[in-house]
Amino acid sequence: MELRVLRYFQAVVAELNISRAAARLHVSQPTISRQLKDLEDELGVTLFERNGRHIQLTSSGEYFATQANQIIALADKTLANINTAKQISGTVELGSAEARSFLTIAQSIKKLQRHYPKIKTNVISSNANQIRTNLKSGNFDFGVVMEPTDKHDLNFIQLPGESRWGLLVPRNSPLADHDHITLADLEGQNIITSAQHGTINQLQEWYGESTPKFKIVATYNLLYNASLLVSAGVGYALGVDGIINTNQTDLTFIPLAPRLTARTSLVWLKGQRLSEAAHAFLTQLADDLQQPLPAMHQ
Repeated sequence: MELRVLRYFQAVVAELNISRAAARLHVSQPTISRQLKDLEDELGVTLFERNGRHIQLTSSGEYFATQANQIIALADKTLANINTAKQISGTVELGSAEARSFLTIAQSIKKLQRHYPKIKTNVISSNANQIRTNLKSGNFDFGVVMEPTDKHDLNFIQLPGESRWGLLVPRNSPLADHDHITLADLEGQNIITSAQHGTINQLQEWYGESTPKFKIVATYNLLYNASLLVSAGVGYALGVDGIINTNQTDLTFIPLAPRLTARTSLVWLKGQRLSEAAHAFLTQLADDLQQPLPAMHQ
């Protein structure tokens, strides 16, 4: 059963006259008559009652007409979506914090690549401060930020999963044999922490004091760079798990206690007009997460 034949049948149903259907489709009348007869033979039913020049659908024909309309509509929609996918092109600029939840973004990018092969995604490692600046300047379409961060002028989708805060220390450190790190363990230590705005406030909430008992000797944007500082003996790095693979290295990661976790969100400017490529990415991610998109101008 071919779509072409179904379209012949659909035209005859609309006209209830083979001559008019043939003129409408720009094919010969014998061609349509032969195709309809072959269709009836294939289905094993009579679709039309014929009385001279006049034809009428049988009950089987009425049922088949409904199904044929649905099949043709689905085929047309699928073809339109494929053509649209071929036409959408461009670049999605995405600034991202280091977080395990970026895997969700990566999986959506993979699907986006399959549906829209002409879309390219640029991922730039960054922190929340830099992401906000680049969103406002238009350099980034989206950002993946570690919470907490100020989102009063941002649309956002919270990503699944969470990361646990801990301390990156050398394996030869006295702290390396600890199951967890407490505030008492940090007292008097040289600490390297994230430069992201809000991190210090989050840590203050964790240790319950306005003045830390440790000394912040350096800050970082990328935990990998912080890990090199730890290896060099500059201090211990506070960060989240799952970023640095400490296997076969001189470092180990020890979680904080009480437990302190962080979540991540995809953010973009409120009122921002997204490109077709950026909107396709956002739609793909929302579909993957089964979340509705925030109201926005598009």
